[in-house]
Amino acid sequence: MKHQISTSIIINAVPASVWKVLTDFEAYPQWNPFIKSIKGTIRLGQRFDAEIGTMKFKPTTQAFEENKEFTWLGHFLFSGIFDGRHSFEIADNGDGTTTLIQKEEFNGLLVRFMKKKLDTEIVSGFNTMNEKLKERVEKGNH
Repeated sequence: MKHQISTSIIINAVPASVWKVLTDFEAYPQWNPFIKSIKGTIRLGQRFDAEIGTMKFKPTTQAFEENKEFTWLGHFLFSGIFDGRHSFEIADNGDGTTTLIQKEEFNGLLVRFMKKKLDTEIVSGFNTMNEKLKERVEKGNH
């Protein structure tokens, strides 16, 4: 089964400012209530360590394009059980603002059993992170 969730927020800053905060992984514990940590080298095709809530996993980087996109693919146990393709997309609105789109495409056997949690708790986590990112970028305290 497949399922997708998506959130977005407009940030009063240029894409480079949003990207700078989004990819300052060492600072995540200071402001990010959803993604507790990202550690390791972020390169296409390479795995890194991530902690989201109480879950720790080693996703693989699928896209890392400065000021535009950061995408990874993670698996629970092994591929096909519960897979998540998480993306941050940054869109320049051309007026000094940026739209951040945070989404995840889920696949696998367990998705149908997790759908309610994905649509409530995970969407809430995305939205909370988006708000905190917006606040940090707009205050310029990074």
